[in-house]
Amino acid sequence: MTKNRIYLCLAHMSDAGVEQKYIKEAFDTNWVVPLGPNVNGFEADLEQFVGKNKRVVALCSGTAAVHLALIACGVGPGDEVIVQSFTFCASSHPITYLGATPVFVDSAKDSWNMDPDLMEEAIKDRIAKTGKKPKAIVPVALYGMPYDIDRIMEIASKYDIPVIEDAAEGFGSRWKGQVLGTFGEYGVLSFNGNKMITTSGGGALVCPDEQAWQRVMWLATQAREAYSYYQHEVIGYNYRLSNICAGIGRGQMTVLNDHIRHHKYVQKFYEKAFADVPGIMVHSHPDERYDSNFWLCTILLDERLKVKGQESAYGVAVQGAVGGAAGVVHGGGTLHTDCEPNANVEAMRVWLDLKGIEARPLWKPMHKQPVYKNAPAYVNGVSESLFKVGMCLPSGPMVTDEDLAYIVASIKEAIL
Repeated sequence: MTKNRIYLCLAHMSDAGVEQKYIKEAFDTNWVVPLGPNVNGFEADLEQFVGKNKRVVALCSGTAAVHLALIACGVGPGDEVIVQSFTFCASSHPITYLGATPVFVDSAKDSWNMDPDLMEEAIKDRIAKTGKKPKAIVPVALYGMPYDIDRIMEIASKYDIPVIEDAAEGFGSRWKGQVLGTFGEYGVLSFNGNKMITTSGGGALVCPDEQAWQRVMWLATQAREAYSYYQHEVIGYNYRLSNICAGIGRGQMTVLNDHIRHHKYVQKFYEKAFADVPGIMVHSHPDERYDSNFWLCTILLDERLKVKGQESAYGVAVQGAVGGAAGVVHGGGTLHTDCEPNANVEAMRVWLDLKGIEARPLWKPMHKQPVYKNAPAYVNGVSESLFKVGMCLPSGPMVTDEDLAYIVASIKEAIL
């Protein structure tokens, strides 16, 4: 069977081509700059979607949103920030940009997200060891799954620490019916090319009120003072979203709910398809409070499961990047690291790759990344154990029923 390659999650334009309409308007009116009608319109659309009278600033990336949220919460050199370990590096790297230290907290078994009890243990221990409390808490909606925000907010309130919700993967996910990114002090969204909607590259910061919105907007536009010439009294950033990219975003907002429905449909398809397959478990909602967008659908392979090619897994060094638009990579020094997926997971990834199906391991926990070897970490073994046995499967709006049947059949074919 010959097929086009099936990717994890790629953007899908609206059927009516609304994106092209807004982009054309931008060119026709010469608004080819990082501000303009599309930016304003996209922010208004986002504010309507998230609700709760929040204000939104459209930015060039989700990473920029994390960075600005940390600044808005007063994070600076010598500070510490509690952050989920089981996540992409964009959750923690901006902490280091500011000269602060990430304090990594491991995951709960059910949601895979920050364990609130372990989080409180970390807060207490950091206060005891450093004499001051962490400046912020950053939980992450891993693969779209909500975090236990009730408990996180309860503990954060107890110690008076602001919460920055990293909902970059969780745009449209909800906790008890409320959109993620609207519970904490700030909420981070991403519109990268592989997210629920895309602006080709972009993000946004959900702000609590007008005053916070004004300050973030100012910081995102180089922090210029009100003079007829350029006067700068604090460091600002060139982080605003372009009017062209925002035009794509406005069109994408018209299909957001369709995309969310599709991802949930794909999740149900996998749940049903693998329900009776020994050794494969599909990660799903822990209970009715959780309403994930299932940005990526994930499975766990029992370590005893045998997969074709398993005996030669890790026999050849990976050439280039694995997964998504990962870009330029640095050649690895060895075939193995001290924390890596099991041989059957790597064998399954290679098997699917040969079948034209993109799959990839789960995020490697940040506390196991060499760049963070000296960072404080409060671990319970959950994220490391999941990383060894988990993988992500295609789930995006471009994935058809025919694709899903082919993916499932290919996985079953790989099992010995």
